[in-house]
Amino acid sequence: MKNVLATAAFAALLAAPAIAENYVLDASHSQIVFNYDHLGFSTTYGMFSGFEGEIVFDQEDPAASSVNVSFPVRTMLTGWEGRFEHFMSADFFDAADDEMVTFTSTSIEVTGETTALITGDLTLNGVTKAVVLDTTLNQAGTHPMENKPWAGFDATTTLLRSDFNVGAFAPFVSDEVQVMISIEAMQAE
Repeated sequence: MKNVLATAAFAALLAAPAIAENYVLDASHSQIVFNYDHLGFSTTYGMFSGFEGEIVFDQEDPAASSVNVSFPVRTMLTGWEGRFEHFMSADFFDAADDEMVTFTSTSIEVTGETTALITGDLTLNGVTKAVVLDTTLNQAGTHPMENKPWAGFDATTTLLRSDFNVGAFAPFVSDEVQVMISIEAMQAE
């Protein structure tokens, strides 16, 4: 009887759900791309890349996961120096060298096998607002070159520039900004 109980206990241990793991963003494969309508003539794009962040990822209970990302606003890439300087001016961000953009998740609602709505606090231009990221888990598994646990996610959201006090020239330059996020994260050491 003792052996049966010990075997049952060991089997239960093996079947126990995985615990949440800490992941760090792979800065070389994580981007935030944004776009907006410019006077009805074009769609203009910009990007943030090379940023860092942390994910606590629980594959067994994704709702128990969390995300925390931050980066300097001055790392924005616009493809044109004049546009970058205008964005950093008093018309928009009036950005100091150390001004940060941050996102900290507050809840995760699982909507499918690989999808979730991640709600979090976005701080941009000194304003903090709740935003929702419509998120897809692209893949989780062992990275073929690094030989360690890796995960990749895509997410989208729409922001209103005016919510963050960067709404200059709206509505001619659209107040709505479409945001597309693609990140890879590796299990922390």
